[in-house]
Amino acid sequence: MAQNEIYKPVSVVGDSGQPQNFGWSRQPGFFYDPVLVSAPRRRITESDRYIVHSPTHLVTFEIRDDSLLGFASISVISLRDKKRSTQNYKTLLPMGAFELPTGSSTGSIRWRRKKTKIDFICMEGGVRIIKADIPKFGRHRSLRGEIVLFEPSPAESLVTNQPWRNEKNVFRYSRCSPWYHVEGVIQFGSSEIFFTRGNGWGIFDWNRGARPKADVRYWAAACGIAGDRQVSFTVGYSGADSSEGTENGFFLDGKLHKLDQVTFHIPLANWLAPWRFTSNDNRLEMTFTPHQERIERRRLVFHNTTRRQVCGFFSGKVQLDDGSSVEFHNLTGFAERSKMRF
Repeated sequence: MAQNEIYKPVSVVGDSGQPQNFGWSRQPGFFYDPVLVSAPRRRITESDRYIVHSPTHLVTFEIRDDSLLGFASISVISLRDKKRSTQNYKTLLPMGAFELPTGSSTGSIRWRRKKTKIDFICMEGGVRIIKADIPKFGRHRSLRGEIVLFEPSPAESLVTNQPWRNEKNVFRYSRCSPWYHVEGVIQFGSSEIFFTRGNGWGIFDWNRGARPKADVRYWAAACGIAGDRQVSFTVGYSGADSSEGTENGFFLDGKLHKLDQVTFHIPLANWLAPWRFTSNDNRLEMTFTPHQERIERRRLVFHNTTRRQVCGFFSGKVQLDDGSSVEFHNLTGFAERSKMRF
């Protein structure tokens, strides 16, 4: 399938507010402003999400504004004893009050609720800082810490702008950067989670757009080391029209090798059984060995979101753009299905 690579800065909406310039890019050069989108504010969805992992834990940070319902969420998943804990903070009718940045390369987020603080800070040179101070997290524990995310040099992202075939004014503008080095410490209750260079990795998932009435999205990502090279990937699909650009790519030392369509072969009777992933161009073949499963549900009248996430380890082989191949084994990551209805 031919895909449309975009090389220069363009706007995701036209003068009349209609979505335009569909395709994919290696750099976040699209221009987005929710004020210019023709869809009503209640249809706008914006989210910033980080997934970081060490040899012992996988931690997710997410701030999301679905206009009708917003939330800040942190999840801590132990990769050793299969324990997990999640703290959610819901906000009714945020309608842009979170002031999430219009671009993925600049701007910071400061989220506050009483004594609880979550900061996503974007610095010069692509450095990002996550700070969290949550006095009450789960069962009478606290979560406090600061981690720093460094991008490799040079770094490319997978940026896509996709429409929906059967719904007017609906689009998703997204960026995935699954290659961060992570350093820092998170104090979780009486234990500490350490992230060090070479053993701490991060994935940045950034989304803006006007949502459809309903959608199902599959997504998987992982990051780690193969030999002496950093390897990572992001693969997925949804109800969006991906004919101009899919969400699939493999990264070697931060450089993107674009993939076409990727199929998730999920054992529906048991999501904790091994999975397979294949691509239609025969460039990717990998297996996923699940470790544990978690389910998130958020409901508000007609707003219904369910995310089923499985954490585990990926192994496989990918063909790069120059025809050479890279094998990887036991990359820590996750696969998930998100079902949304508004």
